Amino acid sequence: MAFPKDFIDTNELTKEQILAIEELAMAMKAAIKEDGYYPHLLRNKSLGMIFQQVSTRTRLSFETAMTDLGGHAQFYGPGTIQLGGHESLGDTARVMGDLLDILMARVNRHKDVVGLAAGAACPVLNGMSEYNHPTQEMGDLLTMLENLPEGKRIEDCKLAFIGDATQVCVSLMFMASIIGMKFVQYGPKGHQITDGGLQVDSDVDLLAIGLENCKKSGGTIEISDNVECIKGADFIYTDVWYGLYDAEVDGPSYLDVFMPDYQVTMDLMNYAGPDSKFMHCLPAVRGEEVTDEVADSDRSLCWVEAENRKHSIRALLAAFGPRTPLFDEGVEYAGKERLHAAIAAVEAL
Repeated sequence: MAFPKDFIDTNELTKEQILAIEELAMAMKAAIKEDGYYPHLLRNKSLGMIFQQVSTRTRLSFETAMTDLGGHAQFYGPGTIQLGGHESLGDTARVMGDLLDILMARVNRHKDVVGLAAGAACPVLNGMSEYNHPTQEMGDLLTMLENLPEGKRIEDCKLAFIGDATQVCVSLMFMASIIGMKFVQYGPKGHQITDGGLQVDSDVDLLAIGLENCKKSGGTIEISDNVECIKGADFIYTDVWYGLYDAEVDGPSYLDVFMPDYQVTMDLMNYAGPDSKFMHCLPAVRGEEVTDEVADSDRSLCWVEAENRKHSIRALLAAFGPRTPLFDEGVEYAGKERLHAAIAAVEAL
C-alpha cells in the first residue's frame, strides 16, 4: 500500500507503516527526553490547526510537537475561519493548502476533514471527527508498545474497551485489528459497535472494517455485554459515557444504563487480570466511568498516555509533513543511530 498524502483514517495505513511511525516516535522521544537533542525535521515550516471543537490535549500536543520539530503552529479556534460558509470548503482548503505546509483539523463532521484533504495541496491530519480519532490511536498504541507485559509482543495482547461505543472505542478497534491484537468491547446493548452505538454521517459498517483488518492481521474482535469477555485483558480502556451530552439524549439517564456494571473499578481490573493496565483518553469524569482508586493507581497509564499524544504527533508531523534535513553532523547523542534508522524507515514508506 502506497504511503498516503494525508492522515485521515488509520485504516488507510498498513501495520508496517504504523509501526514505522511509532518507532520514529520512540526514537525522537528518547533523543529529546534522554539526550536533550531536538530533531528539527520541520524547521521553518507552518502548521495550521483548525478546531471546531475545543480541546486541551490535542492543541497542546500539536503546538508543542511542532515547536519541538523547529516549526510554528497557528491556532484557528471555533468560529474564527469558515468551513463551508460564505466560502466553499474546497476554496478554503485550496487557500490554506497553499499558505501552510501542513494542516490539522478537529471537526464536527468527518466529511469536512475529508473535504479539506481533497482540496488542500498540503498534508492534512485528522485531529478528531465524529467517525474516528486517529491521532489518539497512535498515542494509545505507543503507550501499549512501551508497556508490554513481560514476554509478550503487541500482537499477543488483549485490549478491552469498557462502556459506550464512542469514536475512541471504534478507533481502538480499528488500530487493534490492523496490528493483530485481540479487541473486546464490553458494553450494554444499544451502545455497542454492532448496534449503532456510534452515529456517523455516512452509512459505514464499522465492524465490517475491523473484521476485514483481522483477516490480514490475525487479530480478533468480540463485542459483548457479558463481563466474562474481559478476562485475560492486558489493557483496560474506557472513555466518558454519552451522558456528557445527556440533555440531547432521550430515554433513561446514562447513569441508569452504565452504572454500576461498566464502571472501571479495582475489582473490575482484578477480574480482567492481576497485571492489567488502565487507559483513558481523558478528560475523565471521576466517579462515573472510572474510580479515583483506578485512575490514580500504579496500574494507570492514562497520564503516560496523555504525554504520548505529543510524542506520537511529533512522529506523525515528521512522517506526513515536508521534512527538512536533520543537520546533526558533529552532534553526539546516545540515540543518534536509532533516530537516523527510524527516519530512514519512514522515508522508505
